[in-house]
Amino acid sequence: MEKNSKIYVAGHRGLVGSAIVRKLKNEGFDNLILKTHLELDLSNQAAVDAFFNKERPDYVFLAAAKVGGILANSTYPAEFIYNNLMISTNIINSSYKYGVKKLANLGSSCIYPKCAPQPMKEDCLLTSPLESTNEAYAIAKIAAIKLCRYYNEQYGTNFISLMPTNQYGENDNFNMETAHLLPMLLRRFHLAKLLYEENFDEIKNDLQKRKIGYGLDETIDFNSEKSIIEALNKLGAYKDKVIVWGDGSVYRELMSSDDLADASVYLMQNKDYKDTGELVNITNGDDIKLSKLYEIVKDAVGLMQEIEYDKTKPNGTFRKLMDDTKIKSLGWAPKISLEDGIKAAYEWYLKN
Repeated sequence: MEKNSKIYVAGHRGLVGSAIVRKLKNEGFDNLILKTHLELDLSNQAAVDAFFNKERPDYVFLAAAKVGGILANSTYPAEFIYNNLMISTNIINSSYKYGVKKLANLGSSCIYPKCAPQPMKEDCLLTSPLESTNEAYAIAKIAAIKLCRYYNEQYGTNFISLMPTNQYGENDNFNMETAHLLPMLLRRFHLAKLLYEENFDEIKNDLQKRKIGYGLDETIDFNSEKSIIEALNKLGAYKDKVIVWGDGSVYRELMSSDDLADASVYLMQNKDYKDTGELVNITNGDDIKLSKLYEIVKDAVGLMQEIEYDKTKPNGTFRKLMDDTKIKSLGWAPKISLEDGIKAAYEWYLKN
């Protein structure tokens, strides 16, 4: 990519897309095309076609997607498969049609089978059944990978697919009902800290600024400390403790979205489809036990209470670790430690 190349980042306001935009701007790329959902509905084929016909981007980062946690995926599977299929199909086809030089398709580790051998290598794709709770989303992401591959093979395009591990960072989703693990923990611990300090002004400010979910936003009486405390207790935040699900024995892999952006821009600048193959994992290649992760988050937030495990709740999958052999062979490695990344994410949360 040249510094004046026309670059379209689809999904630029999300966790991943915004990190890519920051990275590009820091690297001196200033000819970026950014459209909100109100400006461009990516599920509308005619609108996407007209946009590409007018703008003619040189490079495309496909980071737009309908995302959510287990509850959202289980409740709205038709929406997840339809919207994500349409988004990827429209952008990939228009990128081919209007001569995009290179496209980076950002996926998810959920594409891998539920019982894939650990660590998960790229070639275990489609070797056994998917996790049922997010199957609809995963199938749409797998379809995007195959679209890129088949367009490359039939039309000679240069579309690469990048499969990141679990992400966190700036512009994350902090709704307690739909958030992924780390932002959910950061907010729960933060609210518990404020409750311990009896800082109800800051608690009100937090709850009014961001939705918390579970139907609680409409029921809290902000003139009643009792009502606020009851709501926080339902979220697992108490004055004398914080409750987490399971027993803390399982493992999770986490990566800062700024590291993912670094990998995405690096591969876009330096590697082609012939180098990456059908897909490449973007991963640290290691994971952490949840009990240890909780302590890191506790230290970052400055939480004084003890962590209590609710062992009546499920642990979830024991381990879901991605293999980093290919990405390392391509000359990239992450730079941000988990401790530093979590501190930065919490600082951003406090400022925003």
